[in-house]
Amino acid sequence: METREGIQPNRQVVFIVMVFLSQAHPAPIRYSVLEESESGSFIAHLTKDLGLGIGELADRSARIVSDDDKQRLQLDHQTGDLLWREKPDREELCGPTEPCILPFQVFLEAPVQFVEGELLIQDINDHSPVFPDREILLKIPENSQPGAVFPLQFAQDLDVGSNGLQNYTISPNSHFHVVTRNHSDDQKYPDLVQDKALDREEQPELSLTLTALDGGSPPRSGTSMVRILVMDVNDNAPEFVTSPYEVQVLENSPLDSPILTVLARDRDAGNFGKVSYGFFQASDEIKQTFSINEVTGEIRLTKKLDFEQMKSYHLKIEATDGGGLSGKGTVVIEVVDVNDNAPELTISSLTSSVPENSPETVVAVFRIRDRDSGDNGKMICSIPDNLPFVLKPTFKNYYTLVTESPLDREERAEYNITISVSDLGTPRRHTQHNLTVRVADVNDNAPAFSQPAYTLRVRENNSPALHIGTVRATDADAGANAQLTYSLLPPSDPHLPLASLVAINPDTGQLFALRALDYEALRAFDFQVRAADRGAPALSSQARVRVLVADANDHAPVVLYPPPNASAPCTELLPRAAEPGYLLAKVVAVDGDAGQNAWLSYRLLQATEPGLFGVGAHSGEVRTARPLSERDAPRQRLLLLVRDHGEPPLSASVPLHVLLVDGFSQPYLPPPEAPGRAPGAGAGADEPLTVALVGALACVSALLVGALLALAAGRLCRRGGAASAGGCAGPAEGGVPGQLLDVGGTGTLAHGYRYEVCLAGDRRTGETYIIWHHYTK
Repeated sequence: METREGIQPNRQVVFIVMVFLSQAHPAPIRYSVLEESESGSFIAHLTKDLGLGIGELADRSARIVSDDDKQRLQLDHQTGDLLWREKPDREELCGPTEPCILPFQVFLEAPVQFVEGELLIQDINDHSPVFPDREILLKIPENSQPGAVFPLQFAQDLDVGSNGLQNYTISPNSHFHVVTRNHSDDQKYPDLVQDKALDREEQPELSLTLTALDGGSPPRSGTSMVRILVMDVNDNAPEFVTSPYEVQVLENSPLDSPILTVLARDRDAGNFGKVSYGFFQASDEIKQTFSINEVTGEIRLTKKLDFEQMKSYHLKIEATDGGGLSGKGTVVIEVVDVNDNAPELTISSLTSSVPENSPETVVAVFRIRDRDSGDNGKMICSIPDNLPFVLKPTFKNYYTLVTESPLDREERAEYNITISVSDLGTPRRHTQHNLTVRVADVNDNAPAFSQPAYTLRVRENNSPALHIGTVRATDADAGANAQLTYSLLPPSDPHLPLASLVAINPDTGQLFALRALDYEALRAFDFQVRAADRGAPALSSQARVRVLVADANDHAPVVLYPPPNASAPCTELLPRAAEPGYLLAKVVAVDGDAGQNAWLSYRLLQATEPGLFGVGAHSGEVRTARPLSERDAPRQRLLLLVRDHGEPPLSASVPLHVLLVDGFSQPYLPPPEAPGRAPGAGAGADEPLTVALVGALACVSALLVGALLALAAGRLCRRGGAASAGGCAGPAEGGVPGQLLDVGGTGTLAHGYRYEVCLAGDRRTGETYIIWHHYTK
């Protein structure tokens, strides 16, 4: 046997190839394939199955021949594969015949050879059961009794085997059910079986759904509506089916137990076919002990039976139809003696609450009794084995229930104990009594916090009495032993004013900030919280609480350079030959906040020449944006804005004055020559005044440079260091030795910078200028 897997897009073809070739008596080759296989699906490899060589099928002009001359199969001469020409339908080819075998022949030439073949087409569940009519009408007389059978139309399923019709069902109802019957023709027929008597006056018509199911996977189904009309007829008197009726009843039968149902039939229908039942000339004892249903004839027990008092009853039953005709029947009821007294249990003493951790405590004292005699009166008393309690016989039929070991209320606070008592009768009778024992609590568990440490976050500048968090603890005990009180423990740091910072609600564990917190003054603090129960003695536990103060944007940026509050405006010198991108100055600012609130950005608000300068948004560097021209004003004023990234953002502004000069080699501009005055004239007369002015200027300049250097070193540098001394290029007149400042890359500065400070004066105007040269490390 050889198995191949066909290649197709939607279905998987499973086939079994059995090849039996014999030169003397060749047997047919047999294949198996599922119906509905796609056109062109692979069936078998004939070249291999026939024992031929590659290309021999084409050389011998092989072709497929069918008995009905229909070309359902095709042969691929190149590959030697046997394929489906069209999609096979088993029901179309074979109908209900099973198995469905399609015979074919392989015809070969040179030499001529015929090979018999059989193709078994396997059924798939591709058809649903179908009823011949969508509605089935039944007319049933109302006196039809339960158990009556009504044949119904059957459904047909074109599939066979397990995919064919299997069974019938009907919609749920109280009157009928359907039974599937197998007939000799292998067809399954539905029979409608009546379960309950019909009453045309109550329900003259019923509509039920009949469903036919096949055995496919998934199953398919078909439905038909069954319409039942209840018919009314009458012309006969009632007759009991059996008379007398004999029945045995146990003496311990419960009240309202069904004893027997008598049945009288009336061949009539309608109102005349209705039969009602009743006692005929019954004694008071029978009327008190039994009742009969007028409609169904069911006799029920209405009074307890006692074998010792009455061993049998004889009842006369009368059945009457709607026309007044009646029939008589007899019922003999024999009482059977049984073990009809259950054991009794009486509690003499009961303790509903037992303190935990107390061994061998008496819970209950009770007595058991059985009113029967002999084995029916002997009893066995027990409790479940999985409880920490034991039963101890005390005196005669008295028992004591005691604790076997100390109880733990936290493990289990309540026990439901079932005391079972059974006798030795046949059948045995049992009595159960349930006791509920509660375990009283003892303060043996300390409070437990939900977590050993809590971390709370509070935003600074909070409102007083703000709820900042809650600590929670639980106590496994109960009552007052589980009622907790929260309190703050003295801080380990004596300098921490905890009493003025935080308060706790002693009942809920809620923590409140008593005053506004300042992130810059106190960023975090720790303290201990205690939870104590109200037991005696009280038990307690502790947890650590850490409060983290979150920064708020409550500090505006502070500009260190240019000095915002200087008595004289800060002036920067800019050579007219400066290229675009020339670093004129750097705005240095700090923010007392932290995080995003301390991230600073810079912007140019106003400028004398709007397009001449630009400011780095993050560096604060003021640079030229284009080349300078003669048309640019020699004096420029810039207004710089520094803003943080807080919510809402805070900002500060500072002005910066810029003086355009031709070059740093000329610290001042020479005064214009007086008209008509020869060069060098009057030099001798002005020499004393010039010397005095130069001396005074040198003293003032030295003091100014020292003050500026001290201010810059204190505000700009956290790690400032004095560099080697240098000087400005230029003539000796007015040249003042400069200092190098090293500004570290901390705070808002991204890199390290060095600045060279020089002082220059203008003889014509008497003004003094500070020159800053910038060097990047």
